[in-house]
Parts: sequence; C-alpha cells; structure tokens
Amino acid sequence: MKKKIASPIDIIKAKILVNEGATKTWALIIYIVVLGLIMIGNTQNYETKIFKISALTHDVKMLRAEFVDTRSELMELKMESTITKKLEEEGIAPSEIPPKKIKVLTEEKNKSNSFWSKLWP
Repeated sequence: MKKKIASPIDIIKAKILVNEGATKTWALIIYIVVLGLIMIGNTQNYETKIFKISALTHDVKMLRAEFVDTRSELMELKMESTITKKLEEEGIAPSEIPPKKIKVLTEEKNKSNSFWSKLWP
C-alpha cells in the first residue's frame, strides 16, 4: 500500500497520531521533547555557572583592592617616622647617642691541637 501524505487538516485534527503508523510519529515526538528538555537543562546549568563565575570574579577584585589598601597601611605603619611619632606620644624619644658595638671575649676551653678540634673549633 502506498503511503498517503497527510494533509494539513489531518495534522490539525491529529489523525497522524492515531492511525496505523503512529508509533513512528510518537517516537519522533518523544525524541524531540526529550532533546528539548536536555537542551533547556544544559542552558540553565550554563547560565548558573556564568553567574557564579561573575560573582567570584567580583569578589576577587574586591579582595585584591582590600589587600592593596591593607598593604599600603602596613607599609605606612612600618615607617620609622610613624613609629617615632607614636612613641613620642608615650614619652619615648629616639636616642641621641649612636649605638656601640660590644665585643665578648671568650676563653678557649680546649687548647689541644688534636685533629678533631681543628675540624670543629
């Protein structure tokens, strides 16, 4: 028997879904619906990841700015002039006399000239 081409009226009345060869039509419809659902789910997953990446990028920029600000404050606090000002408020001033080098003389405990004493003085 020759296949009959469905007319637009048959499609509108959904006769192609209930005739003898309807199983192939139903399989195609189910395949298209499942494929569409997979594509929608994939798009949702993709958009969720894009939003998360955008939020994390913003957080990284904010943390980097905070790091730079904190580092500059630390560098200012470590400066000798800042430390001097803070100590002057407490009544401590820098010394006018420069430091002197102190030499400590120790006596040699073992004066033997053995082989081991030459290796480890």
